This record gives sequence, structure tokens and C-alpha cells, in this order.
Amino acid sequence: MGMTITEKIIANHAGVKKVSAGEVVWVDVDVLMTHDVCGPPTSAIFKREFGENAKVWDPDKIYVIPDHYIFTKDEHAKRNIEILRDFTRNQGIKHFYDPGTEFYRGVCHVTIGEDRIARPGQILIGTDSHTCTAGAFCTFATGVGNSDAAFVMGTGKLWLKVPETIKVSITGRLKHGVTAKDVILKIISDLGVNGATYKAIEFEGTVIENFSIEERMTLCNMVIEAGAKNGICVVDNKLNKYFDEKGISVDFHEKSDNDAVFCDVIEYTGEEFSSMIAMPHSPGNGRPAADNSDVLIDRAYIGSCTGGKTEDFVMAAEILINRQVKSETFAVPATTIVEQNIKNIRIQNKTVWDILIDAGVKTGQPSCAACLGGPEDTFGRVNEPLTVISTTNRNFPGRMGHKDAKIFLASPYTVAASAIKGKITDPVEFL
Repeated sequence: MGMTITEKIIANHAGVKKVSAGEVVWVDVDVLMTHDVCGPPTSAIFKREFGENAKVWDPDKIYVIPDHYIFTKDEHAKRNIEILRDFTRNQGIKHFYDPGTEFYRGVCHVTIGEDRIARPGQILIGTDSHTCTAGAFCTFATGVGNSDAAFVMGTGKLWLKVPETIKVSITGRLKHGVTAKDVILKIISDLGVNGATYKAIEFEGTVIENFSIEERMTLCNMVIEAGAKNGICVVDNKLNKYFDEKGISVDFHEKSDNDAVFCDVIEYTGEEFSSMIAMPHSPGNGRPAADNSDVLIDRAYIGSCTGGKTEDFVMAAEILINRQVKSETFAVPATTIVEQNIKNIRIQNKTVWDILIDAGVKTGQPSCAACLGGPEDTFGRVNEPLTVISTTNRNFPGRMGHKDAKIFLASPYTVAASAIKGKITDPVEFL
């Protein structure tokens, strides 16, 4: 029997010719990523287990990208940054995106793409569940706990169980206004929040081929909401071009073998998808947006690793141009590069940034911001039991702040359309 893409990557890093689902193997890790929430405890465990004066396995392969609680006066958040400054300086870790300096960037998962940190065929381990975003680059990327990350920090290795793979094939074309966010919300609702537990989800088909790299990032970002270990897309001309732009040559072009074993094969046609929302309090509560047009919205939110990329803001601007929001609306670019991009990209001779401002949208500084709630002074944090529609990835109780807030997940198109009308709205009427 042949191997899937995920199995091939793991086999390459385990130094063996073949692995099969269920095997447990030692793998060499290419990149370890951490941030301000999990970086301090990871470094503390590393020191406890390897020694106070121990050195990390390779300071050039560790990326410390603070992003969660940055623009706040909270003392605990500031202390975490100081811990990371000390640790990276003492360890000689040069890939530290230090807040308050020119090196600060914003959301780690988007930064990993912008800086081409994740490469096809690599293994990238992160202390964040949405590390799986990097599967868009044909990387085996997955999140782990602080103890596992500390072990990687000291050894460059990790013990992995080879996941089974679910193949999701989407052929045909999507309807106008339907996005990767809508696609993944439907897939999660079909699979259930534990339907892909410790499995890889491999995406293929003409719809995936037509997705931009950023849309593939959205797709892979949310596989964890179905319990998946990782999501992955194959290397194609778009991905080759993506790396060519940075002068990087891609040398991994493997695909799943014709006789690879999949635990399930799920087939869709693009025409099956529509604009979706996920109702409180689970990403698995997917429903067509058009069926929920009676739900009034207090607030709209555009941002996060899932919905704060350049193309996400372009989508929102296509709806918001020459219109005014009825619901209070917040927008937070994922990174400083996203912010620069949307201040330069124009639609009908107006920048995306100006379209947001003119529509009455409140803008925040690049970071995770309210996606994970954050301290009380976090920009966009929900401090009241409001009804919110958001481009973020989770809508658990308290996820954006107040435990009684009702969070609906949706695409940038749907969030923008809903903000204009003050209620959940299928964006098709604005497109």
C-alpha cells in the first residue's frame, strides 16, 4: 500500500521508508513556534527538565511570535513579554518578533505564511491549536502542549502517532460570494466537532485548486475545530509561485499515492455550499446564513488568524464600500503587513482601509485582539452579553470575553453584510 502526503512527510522525518496510520515514531522537527501565552511556561518547563543553564537544540529553528495579549496595560501580559525577551536573548534566539519594536508583526499563524517560515514537506510544531493553518503550505503543522514543546525545544524531536487521513474532495465551482470560511464551516458541521479527532484532513479538487493561498490557510486553520491533527493541501503552481516571490525553491512535490489508505473519502461539489454561519456555542453548529436572517446583531468583528488576512479585508470592503454599518463594527488586521496592504489596495479608487473607516468601522492594532477575549482593555473585547458576528474561529462561551455573549462565526462577506443591516444577512444581495 502507498502513503498519503501526511504519512510521507512523517516518514521522511522519522528516517524510514514507510509509515502507516497508528504507528508511533520519533520525528525530527524543522520549526518550533511559540507565542506570548505559551512561550513562558514552555521555557520554564525546558529549564526545569533540561537544566537552568541548558541551551535549546537549535536557536535558528525556534520562532517566538508574541501576538495574543499585546496592546494592553495588563501586568501579567507585560510580564510574559519580558520573560520571552530574557529567554530569547540568553538563548541567542534571533527570530523574536518583539512587541514595541520594528520587529513586531502580529498574529503568529499569518506571520508564518508572510515570512515563508513553513515550507512544503516540513514538520512545524507550535504551542497553539491553530498551528494547523500552515498545512496550506503542504507542511505537517500541528499544535502541542507546553511540555511537548519544551521537549522539542531541548531535543528537536517529537514522538508522533501517525494519523489516519480523511480525504475531502471538492469539485466544480463555488457560487459567487461563497468562501473558504463557508466551506470549512459546512465541513465541520457535517463531520462534527470530534469527527476528525487525531486525523489528517487532506483537501483536493478543483475548488481547492482555485482557492488562493490565503483561502487555503482559512481552510486548514479550522480543521482543529473538527478535532483534526492537521490539515494539508498539495503543492501546485500557486504554491510554487508563492515561494518564488521570496526566491525560495520548492523541492517537495509529493502527492498521496493512488493506493494510499484513507479512513474516509468525502466528496462535495462546489454548488452544494452557500454562505454559512456557526451558531453559538460551537463551530460545529453550521447553518445557512439565509435561514437566520431574523437574528439581530449588536456587534460585528473582522480579524484573527482565520479572518484578519489581507483578502479577508478586501472581501469585507467589497461589501462596505459606500455604505454605513448599522451595528458597531471592529476590524483588527492580523499583522502589520496586512495593515500596510489594506492601506494600499484600492477598490473603486479608495483604499480598503479608507473604505472601512468611511463605513464607520473602528480599527485596532495588529494582533489577536478580542479573538481570545483578552484582558479587560483589549480592543474589541466583548464585555457585555452582546450578540456578535465574527470572522474568528471559535464561539465557545466566554471566548471573546463575556460568558453570556452569543458569538456567530461567518465569512468576511457575511460579517460585513450583517454589519450593514444589523442582522445576519446572506451577502449575495450585496454582491
